[in-house]
Amino acid sequence: MPGPIQSIERAAAVLRLLASGARRMGVAELARALDLPKPTVHGILRTLQLVGFVEQSPDTGKYQLGAALFHIGSSYLDGNELRTRALNWSDSLASRSMESVRIGTLHENQVLVVHHVFRPDNSRQVLEVGALLPSHASALGKVLLANDPVGLTDDEPLKAYTAATITDPDVLGDALEQVRQRGWAADVEELVEGEVSLAAPIRDRRAVTVGAVGISGPVERLCDADKQPRTDLVSYVREAARSISRELGAIPW
Repeated sequence: MPGPIQSIERAAAVLRLLASGARRMGVAELARALDLPKPTVHGILRTLQLVGFVEQSPDTGKYQLGAALFHIGSSYLDGNELRTRALNWSDSLASRSMESVRIGTLHENQVLVVHHVFRPDNSRQVLEVGALLPSHASALGKVLLANDPVGLTDDEPLKAYTAATITDPDVLGDALEQVRQRGWAADVEELVEGEVSLAAPIRDRRAVTVGAVGISGPVERLCDADKQPRTDLVSYVREAARSISRELGAIPW
């Protein structure tokens, strides 16, 4: 049997380092960490950049993982499979919260709604399957961005939808770090005035975030008197996310 191909091993080492280390790294940093000559690392990075596996910042010249690599990593689980695995739990979440439920995945830095359960009150509602939501202004999007190794690039302007929308990249970065730490996200009138949404990540057996599940409704129902998300509703959303993740093999018990 032929032995391993050295160039592929080195490329894999570069990708692993970019995935586990700092958000962006330069050629010299990577070369030192991998104990490889800088010209060798530069050649690997140029090749990976050509196929979309890494991206280079035009301002700093440093590299980060590319969107193509992220989409390949999660491509085995498409929206239809995610929806199928989540059907029972999303229906249960709608019944417990008495609010509409949406499940979404990242699609070109937006949130693609792959499943939508109506609010169980027989009111007139519009099916949102296939809709695209802005990732920076929705709870679903914040969860997905917080767990995306690529995320939004610095040259993408953040559009304001209401006075509460986060449009400063640094402020958004702090908000996403908070989402990572606490395990859920909220948008309070950031996308639609008077509307709130709460969401939590759905993970697969590799602990990769492959989607997000959340509820949405009017601020007077989803928030308390201080305009903070109701803790009971946050718990319902997180429990649903854990249950769906368990269906995907992320939690073995």
